[in-house]
This record gives sequence, structure tokens and C-alpha cells, in this order.
Amino acid sequence: MPTFQRFDLDGTPNQIVITNKEMKRRWASFHGDMRAMSGTRLQRTLGRMLGEGTFRYKVARLFGRPLLQAVRRLRSEPAKTDVVVAASAPTTKVFPANFKAKFAEQYVKVATEEIRVDDVAVVVVDESTAPTGVIDTLNDALAHASSTWLLIVDSACDGDDRDVTLTALLNSATSEDDVVFADEFGPNVMAPLFKSSSVGFHTLLSYNAVGRPALLRVSALRRVGGFDPVAGRAFEHDLYLRLSEAGATFRHVNLILPAGRPAFTFAGPHINDDTRSVVQVALERRGWSGTVEPGPLDGVVRWILEVPTPAPSIDIVIPTRDRLDLVRQCIEAIERETTYPNYDIIILDNDSVAPETLAYLATTKYRVVPCPGPFNYAKIVNRGVSHSSADFVVTLNNDTILATPDWLERMVSLASLPDVGFVGACLLDQDGRREHESIVIAPYPQHLRTDSNYPHVDQFTTAVRDVAAVTGAVQMVNREFWEHLGGMDEQLKVTMNDVDICLRGQMEGRCVIYDPDVRLYHHVSSSRGDLDPLEDRNRFIRRWDIFGTFRDPYFPEALLMLGEKIFYLPNRRTH
Repeated sequence: MPTFQRFDLDGTPNQIVITNKEMKRRWASFHGDMRAMSGTRLQRTLGRMLGEGTFRYKVARLFGRPLLQAVRRLRSEPAKTDVVVAASAPTTKVFPANFKAKFAEQYVKVATEEIRVDDVAVVVVDESTAPTGVIDTLNDALAHASSTWLLIVDSACDGDDRDVTLTALLNSATSEDDVVFADEFGPNVMAPLFKSSSVGFHTLLSYNAVGRPALLRVSALRRVGGFDPVAGRAFEHDLYLRLSEAGATFRHVNLILPAGRPAFTFAGPHINDDTRSVVQVALERRGWSGTVEPGPLDGVVRWILEVPTPAPSIDIVIPTRDRLDLVRQCIEAIERETTYPNYDIIILDNDSVAPETLAYLATTKYRVVPCPGPFNYAKIVNRGVSHSSADFVVTLNNDTILATPDWLERMVSLASLPDVGFVGACLLDQDGRREHESIVIAPYPQHLRTDSNYPHVDQFTTAVRDVAAVTGAVQMVNREFWEHLGGMDEQLKVTMNDVDICLRGQMEGRCVIYDPDVRLYHHVSSSRGDLDPLEDRNRFIRRWDIFGTFRDPYFPEALLMLGEKIFYLPNRRTH
């Protein structure tokens, strides 16, 4: 897994110091990009007039944002909370909105100006034939190869496309790499398959996140036994799973190259059954008990692990200050829907004063932990966790309503894996639209939302996957690991504390996983309003060098998220 670097620790080598002047410049550059690339002409003009952090900006945000949200809901189609789109269904959708095939061609031409000669065995296969013959051909080529690399190309790929792809991949390959792969056009050339710089160990179970085109180091293939004859049409997916388990090094080339997989190979009848089979075998190989089910899209599977025996204890910590209506419906939904047997609830009371709230807290069967003082989310949650002795804790906002009965089973089965730190879920707004599907940092932390800023249903968004961070509104973690990290940073009083602890957890070698099938409704900011202090954001930016060297390893490398839009920007500049 990728490692992150902090820039606020004494003695850290290559320490980056972000002055106040530099901070203002970075913010100005970011908001300048947002104004230039997203929104209407009126929005861009207003953004320049208001300025970031000014009093007039805050007033306009206070009164204007609810109005814009209401208008957006009125203009939107009804939400679809169950994905039923088939990956092989014909579509003319363009994604991202600014994508044009000629842009990709220009970058490929730039990347292939310098031609480097290396030894590669190019194996041409015809995937319209029986998979046994294809695998036999590959293994025969592997057995007789005297080259460093092997490149698989479909028989429909012409020589020019093969040469361009081969050269671009070779120009990025190093002696440390075992697999060098790039983005590809897939079944819809106007919505290519964009890939992340890191291949998530858990993401790869959900779908073939590497694909083609890919240079494969011959020695690495031989070490894992080559191509499995029983893997069927999922022979590459199976290979990548075994290479990942063996600690192979994957390198992503941030280009869309032409020698990818043929469009028909993405169709369900071609790939689904074999994908489920190779993932089931991968679970068994890893010693993980579970089942593999068809996913929401072709080529995507749902791997569901069994809960450890005996069932671990779980404490759900819920911060609140009055708003009895919210906390009561939150707890009642947990009691009504939850199927997990071994859980308890801890209510964290931050100076409630309403008589009805105090009466409820005095009579509830659940523990109530007083958390007095000014609102500091991190401090309140830390205090709550310190009163827990459970194996796992869930931080849960009081303005959430559970929608998935087996949520704790699903989350604790993932959180119990030795390499996992945090597990998050999908949050839906009051209208059923997705408002949180992991947190993306590209270049600033934002909630991924396929009903809004990522308007494209694909394998990436529908998969159980590794992510940079998940929201603290619903987040499960091993309690001892939380304590090892020292809990949330209480200097991040209101915001970024959840993202920060996810990143710190990954510095300790623990992954963060997002599960799209665990769902809760979230009445966002209904309990404390819209709190987002600039002080917290700036501290977070300085710590992780946001807008500078930081790159989200699990979000497609060629994509940039600015406000409510995704942009194609493979040659992304550093602010």
C-alpha cells in the first residue's frame, strides 16, 4: 500500500514549510481553477467578487447555498438508490465532461517522442476463441520467452497501436516494476477506464482494476506460476490477484493507450462467471472465509466475508447536543434494523439543556458520557472512545438513519482484517441521492457523489475498494488501533479530523475500505449547522502538503475534482 508523509513533525527530512503567504496563494490558485473550469459564468463572476474567507463570502454562502441546493434538487431527476445499469449497455455518455479523444491522442504523441529499445515478447491472442487456447498460447510464450517483458495484445489491435502502446509503457518502466499498466478506452471510447496510481489490495478483489494495456515482467510471472488454466476468461484478473498477493510492484502510466481490451470482453456473459470463480479462489488463498456474489455491473463482484467467531463486541458512539428528534430516530433505527447481536451504544452529550433531552438521557438504557465545553468533534469522540472497552467502535452522527440491517456484520468483517484500519459506508441525503461514497483528495478532500460530482456509474464507483479516507459520520475502527493512533487530532476541532486519522492510519500500514452496500440516510449538518473553520483546513493542508505534493493514490490519476465537476487532466500541474 502507498505511504503518506507528514510535514509537521520535528526532524522530518525534506520538511515543507507553508507560510501564510503561500497558503493564501494555494487557496487562490485552487479557487481560481474552480472558477475557470466549473460553474456558470455568473458563478465564476460572483466567486471573483466575493473572495474566499471574506465576510461577504460567508454571508452569501449562508443564504445562497440552501437556495442553490433546492434549485439543484428541483432540476435533478429522481434519485436511483439501486444501481441497475449494465456495464455492457450501449451509452453515448461523455465522461469527464471535458474529455475529447483528441486530447488523449495528443498526450500519447508527446509521451512517445523518445523511443527506447527493450526486449519484449508480444503475444497476440484472439479472445473470441475458447479461453483454454488463449491461456495455452500465453503459457507457451512465457515458457520460451528470453525477454524481460511480455505484452498481451488482442488480434484486432493493429501494428501502429501496438507500437505506440509498447513504447509509452517502456518509457515509464523501471527495474523495480513487475507490472506497468495504463488507462484504456474500454467499451465506450468517450468514457475511458481511468485507473489509480496504486492498485488497492482489496479493490482488486472487486474487479480487474489493472486490465490492459500492461507490460508484465517475465520473471515475476514465472514466480507465481504463470497463467492458471482454470481461470477461464478472467485469466488476467487471476494473474494480477496472485501477483498482488506475492508483493509485486505495479506502476501506472497516466495515459490512455490504444492496445486495451476489446469491447466485447467487458460483457457479462463473457466475464462474470469466471470473475466470481477467481475471486472465490483468491479469498481461499488468503485464508478469508466468505462468499462471492454478482456485482451491480458486469465484471464487478461482491465479496462478503464471514464475521469472526465469536462475534466481536462493538460500541456505537453518537455525539449529540439536544436535537432529541435526531438522536432518537437514529437510535430507534439502529434498534429496529440491526441484526448484529453484540453491540452497544454510547451517547456523548455535549451540554444538552433542553428538558426533554435531559429526561431522555436520564432514562435511556444506554451509557451517557458527559462531554462539556465548546464544540470540538474530535475531542468529544475521543472522550467517548475512551469510555469503551469493546473490540471495535463506530463513530456515528446523530443525524443518520440506518438503512442496511446487516451493516455491522459487513463492516466488522472488513475491519477485522489485519491490514485494515477504517471502514466506511455510503451515505444518502434526505432525497435518497448519494452524498458520500468515500473521500477523494484530488486536489482537496471532497465527498465522492455519483449523483452529483461524479455523474458516471462505473466499476470504480460501485466496488468495495481501498480509498484515501471515509467520513467520520459513519466509520468503524478497531478500538486498540484507534488508541494506538492517539485518536483524532483535537486541534482539528470541527473538520478534517476524520480524513486526518484515516491518513495517519495508513502511515501505520492499515488500509481504509469503503463498502457501497452499507447505507445510511444522512441529514447533513442538521445538528450543528454548516461548520467548516478555515483554521482546521489550513492546519490539515500544512500537515499533508495539500495542493502541493499530495496525490490520492486510490482516485484515478488523470482526474481532477473541482467543486461539482470532474475534469480530465493527465498532465496535472502542481500548485
